[in-house]
Order: sequence, then structure tokens, then C-alpha cells
Amino acid sequence: MSRPRYAVVGGGVAGAATAVHLRKLGFDGEIVLITDEPVVPYERPPLSKQFLAGTADADDLRVQPPGWYADQEVDLRLGTRVEALDVAASELRLSGPDGGTGGSTAGGTERLGYDAVVLATGSRPRRLPGIDGERVHYLRTVADSTRLRDQLAAADRIGVLGAGFLGCEVAATAVELGKQVVVFEPDPAPLRRVLGEAVSSALLDIHREHGVDIRAGDYVRELTDTGHGLLLSSNLGGHEECDLVAVGVGARPNVELAAEAGLAIDPDSGGVAVDEYGRTSAPNVYAIGDIAAQLHPRYGRRIRVEHHDTALRQGAHVAGVLLGGTEPFAEAHWFWSDQYEHTIQSVGRPHDLSDLITRGSGDDRSVSAFSLVDGHIQAVISLDRPRDVLDVRRLLFTEHRVTAEQLRDASTPVKRLVPRPARPSTQGKTAARA
Repeated sequence: MSRPRYAVVGGGVAGAATAVHLRKLGFDGEIVLITDEPVVPYERPPLSKQFLAGTADADDLRVQPPGWYADQEVDLRLGTRVEALDVAASELRLSGPDGGTGGSTAGGTERLGYDAVVLATGSRPRRLPGIDGERVHYLRTVADSTRLRDQLAAADRIGVLGAGFLGCEVAATAVELGKQVVVFEPDPAPLRRVLGEAVSSALLDIHREHGVDIRAGDYVRELTDTGHGLLLSSNLGGHEECDLVAVGVGARPNVELAAEAGLAIDPDSGGVAVDEYGRTSAPNVYAIGDIAAQLHPRYGRRIRVEHHDTALRQGAHVAGVLLGGTEPFAEAHWFWSDQYEHTIQSVGRPHDLSDLITRGSGDDRSVSAFSLVDGHIQAVISLDRPRDVLDVRRLLFTEHRVTAEQLRDASTPVKRLVPRPARPSTQGKTAARA
């Protein structure tokens, strides 16, 4: 009897977590982990922070040390591209430098059969038309960050297009390295569409206090290479010359492999449509991480997120499902961003960012914004109030009822606003023992 083979496509934390947890849960069949990058799976969040600053190296980013894959008999295919997914034949068509084991080869392309395949192909940066060149940087891979870090060392003035998480983190890293940084952001404040007014306004002030020149309400419409610099022409008529430019204006999910194989794509999010167990519309094909538009049992709809924590947890979850697990993925989505000495965190799904209840003060750099609907907390977005996030994460999907006034009162911890369930009486047990 042949051993079952599970193939995992993608070398990020989602794919790596799948392989790790398959072995942790006792799977003794074949695991093939395929990545088109030439390096072992690694963490991406440090690419715009510690790695870019030079305080972490490539070894620090690895999900597992290189020897782990051989020790655990995981067939790691580096620099290998999955050209096609054939769901009818249960095969992947591969091209790359390493043929690996267990596949058949025809015409220079390997066909790898599978019993189940997990797609964790991640996302790629959204590119701006006409904004490209040797000194323009779109950050996604360790190679991208290495190239930006090398050029950053010799640069004086940096342009950043977009004040999302990536743009803000790059700006914070660059200014702490002593660089002049100008950021162009069409919205009135960084991340306003994600964080809401209170936290985004505080973040704007924080960056400006650290010396970042944020051009809120402005964006770059043209880039010209002058030979000795990059001239940025903005929508409001301004001109700035920079040594290099980093672009962070969102990402697109890498769903082409799935779409070409005929898998259902969620029309709202553009991700691969999966159920609460990570299953796609094709048998024995799963999708996790940035590409997965997953049905969430608590919200009753499909949600696609691009958060590190969700990718990690979905990888662990789908490993359990492959081995017979029956619990749906019902995690509360959580993310964080470290900028300077501050940490932004959020958990849950805000109902309306224009109607948030705040506790604390943005001026004091300690503020949380809660989304409250009919007495139930839907989400919290926090700047340097980690206890609020931890409390909400624990109670989010439990029965509770609080008021806006209670949430505004920073003197009372959130966890104390939720009544504890009554402990069962021990009177009868005591009498019986007596």
C-alpha cells in the first residue's frame, strides 16, 4: 500500500505551518512543499522592519531551520514553479531546477501526483503604472528587501508612496536610520480606512513627530528619472526629488493557478472561495493564507485577510482537517504593526469605522477604538493598549453585553465589563459527602 502524498504550494508561513503541523499531528505520509523562491520558507513581517534596518538577517526569518525539512522527511522544492493544477488527474505540473522524487517527467516538465493539495500561493504587490525602475521598490520577498536595504544605505532622501502598513513601516525604519522621508498618501491620515479616525490621526502625529514628512491628501501622478535622482510630481502640483522610492499601495492575491484549474473565485474579495474547513470547489484541493476567501461561521460570509497570524493559524487548521479534524476555522482575525516604539493591534471585524467608541487618548498615545453593535463588541483597534486587545480577543465570540459609556471608561478593564458565568453550586456535593 502506497503512502499518501500531500503537496503544499507556497513557501510562506501558511504553507510552512501546514507541513509543520502535519508532522506534529502524526502524519507519516509524503509531504512535498513547493516554493518558487530559492530560500527556505520565512516570515515576511520583518522585511519592512528589522531585516530592512539590518538588525535581523535571513537566518532570523526562517520558519524552521534548513535541516528540519530533511529531518522530518519533507520534500522541499526550492526555486520550483507550479505551472498548472490538474484537478481531474490529481496532478501538479512543475518546472524548476530540482526534479525531486516521486514524480514523472515528460518534455522537461514534472507531473507530481497528489492525494491532497494545499494552495498557499500568497499575494504580490499592486503596481502603479509608470512607477518603476532600478530605484523603485515594491516589497514582498527577502530579495526585494535586500535590494532596498542595499540602496537605502547610500541614500539620503526616500520617497514612500502609500501610508498603509508597509509604507508606514518602511518610513519608520528609514527615518530611524537617519534618512529624510517623504510619504504621499491620498487619504487624510495613514491607514484611516483600516484603523478609523482616532488611531489613524494619532499615527499621523507620531510619524510627523519622528521627522517623517507625510503629504496627506496627495499622491504621485508621475515619476521621472533625472539621472541623479527620481523626481516625483504630485497631484497637488508639488515636486520632490528622492534617491529612491518605495511603493506600498496594496496587494493582489495570486489566484491564477487556482482560476486556471477551474476553482471557484469569490467575486467580492477576488480570493479562492473555500468553506470553513479550507476546502475549495475541487475535491482534495484546499486554499489558505492571503488567497483564501474563507466562509467564517461566526460572520456567515466569506472573508479574505492578508494577516500573518491568520495565515499561520489556517495552515495549522487545514493540517488538522487533512487528518480528520471536524472543527471549522472560527478564529477572530488579529493583526499588529510595530512602528517606532508603538504597537498597533486589532482583533475582530469593525461594523462601521465611522462609528467607533474610544477609550484613552490619541494625544497620550494610548487609545482604543471599539466597534459596538446592540451591546456586542465587534472589534477593537488599539494603539499601545494591548490589554484591551487581549480582553476583546477572549470575549469576542462569547455572550456579552456592554454599553458605550462602559467602554469609554478607561478605569475599568474590558474583561470586568463582561459578567462571569456563575459557578455550579457545590452544596449538594458537600451534603452527599457528609
